[in-house]
Amino acid sequence: MALTLPVRRPKARRTRTGIALSTPTAALFVLPAAVLFAVLILYPMLAALSYSFFDWQGTKQGGFAGVANYITLLTKEPYASELWNAFGHNLLLFAGALVFQNSLGLGIATLLHRRKRTKRFFQTIFALPYLVSPMVIGYLWSLMLSPLFGPVNAILRGVGLESLALPWLGDPQLAIWVIVLVSAWQWIGFPILLYGAALGGIPEEIEEAASLDGATAAKRFRYITLPMLTPTIGIITVLTFIGSMEAMAIPFALAGSNGAPAGSTDVMMLLFYRTAFESGNPNSIGVSSALATVLFLFIMVISVVITSTMRRAERKLF
Repeated sequence: MALTLPVRRPKARRTRTGIALSTPTAALFVLPAAVLFAVLILYPMLAALSYSFFDWQGTKQGGFAGVANYITLLTKEPYASELWNAFGHNLLLFAGALVFQNSLGLGIATLLHRRKRTKRFFQTIFALPYLVSPMVIGYLWSLMLSPLFGPVNAILRGVGLESLALPWLGDPQLAIWVIVLVSAWQWIGFPILLYGAALGGIPEEIEEAASLDGATAAKRFRYITLPMLTPTIGIITVLTFIGSMEAMAIPFALAGSNGAPAGSTDVMMLLFYRTAFESGNPNSIGVSSALATVLFLFIMVISVVITSTMRRAERKLF
């Protein structure tokens, strides 16, 4: 009598669609994305981290410098003053995005939620700037806001509001707010789409029951809709923070790489660009890599904090 040994088969995993996949097969599907992530994201991050601990002479790597590049970045001019100036502008971009972009986006998404006929049309209109390159948006607005031939000042003068026809990008007090508003104008379609999808996922029976109990529209929004949007609010806040800290295209297109006028529109990525490519410092690779590492760590830590805070708030609600 022959002895039959059991054959071990690869362990299968059942997906949400009900299709059973073995572990090697599942890994095969993940492999292309993992390779792209490793080559395009993970390797450059680790390379920048290693570069920041060495002294450089142009593109030639010198000896180990320890944290000297970080000390240079934080304590020596012009890096020290420019760093905090640019960092403050990035925080201002984030705050402006929360007020003008995300809050207004939530309001527009709420108004469009019940409009079945025109909802898709207006969502498309608001999303169109989001689909255009930020560099193109920045150059178009720089032309429209030109004090010489820009249509914005021409319209203001035409309707008798000459006092409001200002040098929008030439005034240090106004320029950064122009960048905040232009950025919010371009990206407002993103929260509108996400909030619209989240509002569509809220069961209508809940609001109908609250309405039958006498809750007004404002109370239904405050006590039902807004809490159920907490996960979406957390996602949008994190993505907005990351985008604000990495902003470069619109400030560059509107004010150039120097953050004109007088550094009033400078941001962290412009500082990185100048340090790496325009400073003339032989050790530009080391200092710019240190700047990139500091910015990455700050973004990562704050993103984790925001995500953890929103998740705790979500657990309390549900």
